[in-house]
Amino acid sequence: MGDAGLLLSGAALFLNSLMLLGRANAKSVAVFNLFIGALQVIVPFYLIAVSDQSNWTIYSLASIFLFGFTYLYVGVTLLKDLDGSGLGWYSLWVAVLALIYAAVAYVHFEDIVSALTWLMWAYLWFLFFLSMGMNKKIDIYIGKVAMVQSWLTLTFPALLSMTGIWKSSQVVEAWIYFSIAAIVYFVYITVKWKKATARTERFA
Repeated sequence: MGDAGLLLSGAALFLNSLMLLGRANAKSVAVFNLFIGALQVIVPFYLIAVSDQSNWTIYSLASIFLFGFTYLYVGVTLLKDLDGSGLGWYSLWVAVLALIYAAVAYVHFEDIVSALTWLMWAYLWFLFFLSMGMNKKIDIYIGKVAMVQSWLTLTFPALLSMTGIWKSSQVVEAWIYFSIAAIVYFVYITVKWKKATARTERFA
């Protein structure tokens, strides 16, 4: 489930980013979210049931639920045209958990790439909270962040892992630099967006 789930999550986030950027129909994207969400809820339940029940096994598999229920919630919200405030507050809860996963990845597992990845995911979930929970008009901005993360944190890592080279020292080192570059890009578009917003408010 691990690599295949990451790959499909990459596809779902890619479609969601296109929707936020105004390039894909919301209800059409909702259907794919439901497919992936259902898969990432049902499969982890099974894997946990047949696992060795060790704390770290359950800890790892439980993280899949964070994605699964997010995709299900997004899919239903879009398909039924529901108010997104509940999804927004759920996203804040997940963002906090993602920070904990980032800390554990760095401190316990000494995995810098995973820590950076979880930090980026925490940021994305927090943006969903700002958008839907706090009614901030930042869909285009979120779309840009989601587009980068769909490839950098999900699609390419899944493909590299399936080919057996994800844990090689060269790839790990490169991905640390790629992750830092992505974070710098997020800071750049944040500053650019805030300046544009300030200009708009000044001349409004």
